Amino acid sequence: MVAVGELTRVLIVDDDALVRAGLTMILSGTDDLRVVGEAADGIEVSAAVAACAPDVVLMDIRMPRLDGLAATEALRKRPDPPEVIVLTTFDADEYVLRALRAGAGGFLLKDTPPAEIVRAIRSVAAGEPMLSPTVTRQLIAHVAEAGVDSRKAHATRLLGQLSPRELEVAEAVGRGASNAEIAGELFMSVATVKAHVSRILTRLGLNNRVQLALLAHDAGT
Repeated sequence: MVAVGELTRVLIVDDDALVRAGLTMILSGTDDLRVVGEAADGIEVSAAVAACAPDVVLMDIRMPRLDGLAATEALRKRPDPPEVIVLTTFDADEYVLRALRAGAGGFLLKDTPPAEIVRAIRSVAAGEPMLSPTVTRQLIAHVAEAGVDSRKAHATRLLGQLSPRELEVAEAVGRGASNAEIAGELFMSVATVKAHVSRILTRLGLNNRVQLALLAHDAGT
């Protein structure tokens, strides 16, 4: 996690050289974001991360040889992995949902305005997934139905480990509520909500609140 005001190191992974150049140009205009490396394929990601030690990886989904999904899954299994933001041209792409389940901190459409790209990187680097509640609900609405019964059983078993209060917080996250909205709904401070979310993620072995939202959806809460 990068503290506010600290330099955030970014690795760009995309098989399109023009996309990489465009993102590099956008980020070069900021004081707190620095592109420390590039990769043109998922196979190059592991070595690039080892060499550049990025805080955030901008990961294209559709690439030859090894796609961004497999690369994201491999990255998130590393000790102290960088955060990942997946890049796509389709907001309802099933691959995006699978990447979020694998631990990506959010996604960006490739036509996202530069200011929003910068904001998203800063947010994810600080430990806050960049998905807005509206976007979270859109993604959850597009979850593929295949295997829904097994996912529900798995999600129900995991959520059964939570206390009643933690379950209320998890359900609110599943609805796409922000920390402030949860605090108002459950009559607690934002700091207490953050503590609950952190404890839930640790207990359930999840990377971020996006995974928690998907888990809550799978359980039908």
